[in-house]
Amino acid sequence: MNSARGELSHPAGFPAKARIAAAILGPFLLTTVYFTVPFGPIGPKHRVLAWLILAGLLALLAVGMVVTTNRALTDQVGRYRHPGVGVLLLSWAAILVFAASYWAMATRQGQFVGLDTRLDALYFTGITMATVGYGDIHPSGQLARGVVLVQLVYTLAFLVGGVAAVRTRARATLVRRMGG
Repeated sequence: MNSARGELSHPAGFPAKARIAAAILGPFLLTTVYFTVPFGPIGPKHRVLAWLILAGLLALLAVGMVVTTNRALTDQVGRYRHPGVGVLLLSWAAILVFAASYWAMATRQGQFVGLDTRLDALYFTGITMATVGYGDIHPSGQLARGVVLVQLVYTLAFLVGGVAAVRTRARATLVRRMGG
């Protein structure tokens, strides 16, 4: 506790208010970028660039999740107590990256049925992540189906890593508070 201001603070210097602000503003800002950035410059005419951007962003997010998970699982002294915000931001960013890739693929003929807007792409990403599959939007092209399979594996890995990180930190905090 920071006795001067009476607020909880993270040993690395991140006050509780900053973590809460990041948890609220982070997804909002990422979503705003998703809905406003034009994807035209990386459309069908620049397929190699589009795939490099997708692969690069997914690799960057995966590294971020591995680092976040590793820090949470190996921190024995309790300096990294709150991995939840990092997990939330990385997971939401991954969802938006897949949604952007689906939207970009939807502009090509024959890749998706029923995917007409960015909101449709985000909806489809969530439905795919939840493995619900209502059938109103579905991949019809081989390329789109391949990316959906990648998303399923990626989502599983993110969920396992994120849940492990948050669970481990929560358990360590509980043990520390109980004096054990």
